[in-house]
Amino acid sequence: MNRISPVPRRWARLYLSEASNLVALLAVNAVAVLVGIRFYVAEMVTVSTALWPFFLDSPVALALAMLSLATLLPAVGGGLDSVPVNLPLAYLHTIAFVWLVKMGLWTALALGLGFDQYYPAPWDFFGIILTHLAFVGEAFLIPHYGRTTRGALGFALVLALANDVLDYGLGLHPPLRYDPTIALVAGTVLVSVGAVVLAARSLPRLDVQA
Repeated sequence: MNRISPVPRRWARLYLSEASNLVALLAVNAVAVLVGIRFYVAEMVTVSTALWPFFLDSPVALALAMLSLATLLPAVGGGLDSVPVNLPLAYLHTIAFVWLVKMGLWTALALGLGFDQYYPAPWDFFGIILTHLAFVGEAFLIPHYGRTTRGALGFALVLALANDVLDYGLGLHPPLRYDPTIALVAGTVLVSVGAVVLAARSLPRLDVQA
């Protein structure tokens, strides 16, 4: 069973198999979701409430991560190899991985392209980039317990590209200090595709045809 993750297996066991560490990781994610929602709420006066799930990109990524991590709770103490695997969970883990990677890399891309609008304020540039790149590190915990399928990867790709269309077609991209450029739009699509490619290379396959 091939798995490609820069996170060592022993670290994954430390954070995911021990109840106190797993609960702490879930709590950190919950706080981050609330902080993210607070930021977005201040910026979405003109966004319909019905569209919030499509606008709150980073909080949604963290909420998906929490759902993925929560599936480990029944198997705490039994080791990562005892975690349940099935088709619905494969879809959840795949989408969570893709959204975490996408939002982590997108934030670095967006702030990098708008460097002059954010730098030199330390938090506005380096702080936001580093906290969002941590999403990518968390995503690479998922291959230690999650699975994927061709169907899940295809579904995640469709969702990611549809989200890009909504972001730039309806203006639902995360708040920026500059108007999106062609470079940002093209880079976002590449990030979406790249996130799915990473999921395909990192997540072990579930032995089903779906």
